[in-house]
Amino acid sequence: MAEQETDKGRRCMLVAASTVAGGIAVGVTAVPFVASMLPSERAKAAGAPVEADIGKLAPGERMTVEWRGKPVWIVRRTPEMLDSIKQSVDKVADPDSNKAMQPRYAANEFRSIKPEYLVLVGICTHLGCSPVDRFAAQAEAFAADWKGGFYCPCHGSLFDLAGRVFKNRPAPDNLIVPPHTFLSDTKILIGVDQGAEGAKGAA
Repeated sequence: MAEQETDKGRRCMLVAASTVAGGIAVGVTAVPFVASMLPSERAKAAGAPVEADIGKLAPGERMTVEWRGKPVWIVRRTPEMLDSIKQSVDKVADPDSNKAMQPRYAANEFRSIKPEYLVLVGICTHLGCSPVDRFAAQAEAFAADWKGGFYCPCHGSLFDLAGRVFKNRPAPDNLIVPPHTFLSDTKILIGVDQGAEGAKGAA
């Protein structure tokens, strides 16, 4: 009888130990699984607004910042560049920015808040290639009536200096203007709409 009670006690102890070990194993396995479902600090930061200092950007120059894993171009346009945009009106597919490829406040002649500064996502709307700068007509015969802008070498799409796609080119839409706002004369916040409440506090 005593021997049976001893065996029973051992069985209970083994069952309890196995249960505890199993629980620990499940807990150890679950921790990285649950952690993997939570966004990392880097992932959260990738979607956060990005501040760009344009104080040293000279007329005719472009700078690039990264926002949400995408290149965002900021171009400081010269009076000549702005004039070339006016000359492209009858050559581009969507001259009045009727398609929503930009925030409402950038649906204007220059697709910008301030005519001098252009802000664009540097990804072609055709197949996601990255266009290159061609701020002035060069030796390459892209198109006889092209005054300069952006050229996508993948399939030959052309964009003017407002990011508007030329007619009869593979890209279906103008380049995207991301949400942005001016914090000052020398700072732009990418990822926050112009006039959005709290924009200045995000700087």
